[in-house]
Amino acid sequence: MIKAKRIKPGSRIAIISPSNGLPYLFPDNYELGLKNIKEILGFEIVEMPTARMSPDELYKNPKLRAEDINQAFADDRIDGIITSIGGYESVRILKYLDIDIIKKNPKLIMGFSDATTFLSYLNYLGMITFYGPSVMAGFAQLKHLPSQYIEHIKRILFTDHFPYTYTPYTRWTNGYKDWSDKGTLGECTEFFNNENGWTFLQGNGIAQGRLWGGCISVLESIKSTDYWPDKNFWYDKILFLETSEEKPLPNRVGYMLRNYGIQGILGKVKGVVFGRAKDYSLKEKEELNKIILSVIRDEFSMSDIPVIVDMDFGHTDPKLILPLGCMVSLNPTTKDITLMENPFD
Repeated sequence: MIKAKRIKPGSRIAIISPSNGLPYLFPDNYELGLKNIKEILGFEIVEMPTARMSPDELYKNPKLRAEDINQAFADDRIDGIITSIGGYESVRILKYLDIDIIKKNPKLIMGFSDATTFLSYLNYLGMITFYGPSVMAGFAQLKHLPSQYIEHIKRILFTDHFPYTYTPYTRWTNGYKDWSDKGTLGECTEFFNNENGWTFLQGNGIAQGRLWGGCISVLESIKSTDYWPDKNFWYDKILFLETSEEKPLPNRVGYMLRNYGIQGILGKVKGVVFGRAKDYSLKEKEELNKIILSVIRDEFSMSDIPVIVDMDFGHTDPKLILPLGCMVSLNPTTKDITLMENPFD
């Protein structure tokens, strides 16, 4: 795998808006995210040209969004790249990415949700990429989330202590208070206690594989395209998937997951991990878990691989950082999920 050099306090981080112009619409929340990144993590910020562009202009110019990514990789003065926010059509930028420049200049690139398109594609091409917080969704809320969150970010990004066993966060939330209200900037909606941690729905024995995945709805946009991995890619992978704020119905998630079975993917991967479903009721989560098991275990006879749900990544907060392409270990007996290798060179 192609790994970036480790970043550290003082590293120069480029901010990109590859999906949506929310920094333009909610500048106060965006500024708060930048402030936290600078003050808490110690990064120097480099805003790329389209970072604050309006949603309409961004939509009309997918090539400009891609050029920001190309330039950020090409610039030796930039050490890493973080997205401002997600969106819904970053798939349109993929054809404009300069893969030669990107692969010759590996560096941290991190985001989630719609960033799934280029994070999964670049990993398919051999690069470690990072599924984690964005400026406006994750970093803007740093001071209002459990301190365990900041510790986790620093541990993944700044240290070389691996293997690293992920730990469930003690509390979690579905979302944020109104970004247009300056009085509640950075605050989150109701918190819930995470008393039971993650749920292992099945699994016999320890499974190890390389992480690959993202937002299950976004991945639908690249299936059967040049950006979708070939049939040999899936061996020895740990597939991680999560739902978005669009809150697809449990049976809709089942439809999408069933396609992975029909492609033969579920028969090749070593395990499947689902992030906590945003805005689902307890009843809806129970239904989702039944459907996930029904598809994997019953329809495609994969009764031995670990299947885990409610892990802390994706659209609920706080988020764990998952490096695509890195080896992880799933232990159904101890209920441990361990990152086995350093994601940086």
